[in-house]
Amino acid sequence: MEKSVRKRPESQEVDARMVQRLLPAAVMFGELRDLVIHAGLRAVELMLEAERTAACGERYERRADRQATRMGHAPGELVLGGRRVAVKRPRARTQAKEEVVLPSWERFSAEDPLTERAVEQMLVGVSTRKYARSLEPMAEGVATRGTSRSAVSRRFVAATQDQLDTWMATDLGGLDLAAVMIDGLAFREHVVLCALGIDTSGKKHVLGLQEGATENAVACTDLLTNLRSRGLRTNRALLVVIDGGKALAKAVRDVFGRFALIQRCQVHKTRNVLDQLPENKRGSVRKAMYDAYRSRSADTARRLLNNLERALRKNHPGAAASLREGLDETLTVLAFGLGATLERSLSTTNAIENLNGNIRRISRRVKTWRDGSMILRWVGAAVNDASKGFRRFRGFKDIPKLAAALRSHTVKLTKSVDAPVRAVA
Repeated sequence: MEKSVRKRPESQEVDARMVQRLLPAAVMFGELRDLVIHAGLRAVELMLEAERTAACGERYERRADRQATRMGHAPGELVLGGRRVAVKRPRARTQAKEEVVLPSWERFSAEDPLTERAVEQMLVGVSTRKYARSLEPMAEGVATRGTSRSAVSRRFVAATQDQLDTWMATDLGGLDLAAVMIDGLAFREHVVLCALGIDTSGKKHVLGLQEGATENAVACTDLLTNLRSRGLRTNRALLVVIDGGKALAKAVRDVFGRFALIQRCQVHKTRNVLDQLPENKRGSVRKAMYDAYRSRSADTARRLLNNLERALRKNHPGAAASLREGLDETLTVLAFGLGATLERSLSTTNAIENLNGNIRRISRRVKTWRDGSMILRWVGAAVNDASKGFRRFRGFKDIPKLAAALRSHTVKLTKSVDAPVRAVA
């Protein structure tokens, strides 16, 4: 009995023929890449030589009006594909023995995308050791450098430090802010405080960073003082959203005085209270606090929370004391009559927590933090990267209501003192 032969499906035969045709092209791709790179480098050499010819005339040409003389070539480097590539630079000198600057060389050498490339690679997770592997292969016979671990590290450190210094010196006087959020992010024994501003159009701005040992009043005062010295206006009412820490609240009052309207994060407050309770009590207390904060009325919320505090006072005095401390400052936003979305957004520090999440994602690849300066550089780079994708603040359409309430509060405060401070619209 003859054995039947199973035929290959027509689709598989088509795939096999396609692979056979593409395989030689794949082998040739490396040769084509090398050809393109060599052709590009040759084009640069021809361009530079043409500019030298324009200044000196054709080789061996005798000219009475010659302005410059050829002086051979000098070794030089240009950036290509994330690395430095060796290129011969044509030289020429004037009759006064001054070097002739070739326009193309000045333009090509002035541009340094290498630093930007190194920073970008580090932020997306490429280590300094693997930087060279992340680049496209270079053509054979082309001398390169600048991809070693130490070279990439030096460029990253220099670029992020310059970026941080420039950013931390930016003038804030032109920002029309309605609210500022402050929260801290821990890096082992260090804490970095971050200030996020929300302007009256709903745009978010990272205002500054401050490194310290803990989220204490000194570190927060230094941060706010820096913001004030850079133009942040403190002579009008401003909503300042912070976590549940008393130290931050004290620092805000010290810098902004009576113009500070403090909103303590309701999520942090709830968490602090629940930490003082046994597991079987947390569910009911969490729901009671949630219902109070979602009541949309400061008076109603205050009454519900005071009732809860009295119920906890006897059996759980620690939780009651935590709830009682700064209770009114968790209800500040409820008094403005804002829309539900903006009200919820300003009642917590969730907006800055999202920013902190991006910082954690980028910095978690660092295994050893040498010092506070290194931490600030990495946080600054992460913040700069995150700010490129900022969206408007949730509920931003109701921010004009908040701005109007803040102006009204400013006028009220300035009328209540003997020497009024001019209200700023």
